[in-house]
Amino acid sequence: MSAAAERVYASARPSLLQIRTLVAAAGRQSSIGSGFLVGADGLAVTNYHVVSQFALEPTTYRLEFKRPDGGEGALELLAIDIANDLAVVRLDGTDLPHLAFDPRALEGELPRGERAYAMGNPLDLGFTIVEGTWNGLVERSYNERVHFTGAINPGMSGGPAVDASGRVVGVNVAKRLDGELVSFLVPARKAAALVERARSGPPIGIAAVRDEIDRQLLEWQAGFYGALIAKGWRTTAFGPYLAPESEAPWFNCWAQTNAEKSPKPRAQVDGSTCSTPSALFVAEDIQSGSAQFSHAYVRSSELDSFQFATFVSLLPIYRSAGFTGAWQRKRLTRPECEERFVAASPASPALHAIWCARAYRDFADIYDVALTLVTQDRDREALVSRLVVQGIAYDNALTLGRRFLEGVAWAK
Repeated sequence: MSAAAERVYASARPSLLQIRTLVAAAGRQSSIGSGFLVGADGLAVTNYHVVSQFALEPTTYRLEFKRPDGGEGALELLAIDIANDLAVVRLDGTDLPHLAFDPRALEGELPRGERAYAMGNPLDLGFTIVEGTWNGLVERSYNERVHFTGAINPGMSGGPAVDASGRVVGVNVAKRLDGELVSFLVPARKAAALVERARSGPPIGIAAVRDEIDRQLLEWQAGFYGALIAKGWRTTAFGPYLAPESEAPWFNCWAQTNAEKSPKPRAQVDGSTCSTPSALFVAEDIQSGSAQFSHAYVRSSELDSFQFATFVSLLPIYRSAGFTGAWQRKRLTRPECEERFVAASPASPALHAIWCARAYRDFADIYDVALTLVTQDRDREALVSRLVVQGIAYDNALTLGRRFLEGVAWAK
């Protein structure tokens, strides 16, 4: 570890917290995370997902902190920011050591390549520091996240990332599981704004947390899906068909084909999938706020029309016309689906449309929606298109689904 890291850690250590969610009846920890003091009066920052169990089930869980010197006690939840996965908590005390925010980070002026240091308590092993590199905001992301080249591990969520002077430049939030040293921070200005909100207003009140989450989810989806609708759609050719793809810059896209498989498939499938790279954490068993669209162009090489219809019906993109993943009865209603044969316009082929929706039990007017479309104009050739959106108001889902459906057309 460099001398700079030693100095930074020694200075920041008294301001660090381990934040623990305990099962109230058992007095044992259920989850752990990190946090850091930002005021002498006991205000501290962490991630929303670190305190989410307590926020959603306050009669089942309680929040506690532990400091590097062994001090511990109860925490009060003051404010949350779902979109940025942040929370502000408070512990009792005065004249407490605390960290300050970096003015450059607050103004978005921190240069790429600058050394940064992430701190927290990984895997309940003890407080630690990780040296890494600040790489600026992640591209193609609607929610602002900083790319940090360093090892952020479970238990470090909510801890501070600081510059060489020990000033906060971001908050540890996540890492990519399919890469090495690809981690993410919430920008410091998002945390500073929530701290200011917590200082200037009354505490959220634990009984009002679900209503506040609902309000924030509705506000976020209005902005995200409103922007997605406003950006519009472009069309991409798949054989004789045109398929809609969003003009919004927040999607990562990948192509797939079975053309090189052995033995040679009796029907070829060429497809693409575009999805937003992140989602909003709501609870341990539910994430929200993501969008995905997929297309698969299928044509027969050896199958007759009946065999081809069976082949298409067994494709993953078609079989998952509802939703993939486990159904969380506690959080979501059972999906309800409706099927129709439709034609968006004279320029569009006949389509078999499957519309599925499920509601969030705890939050009013929020849904997950899936729309699957299969062309019906050819007996050995088809386009299967699918749109899946999470955490959306139903009127926005209808508008987005209609635009998607209208984008499927014949190529000229």
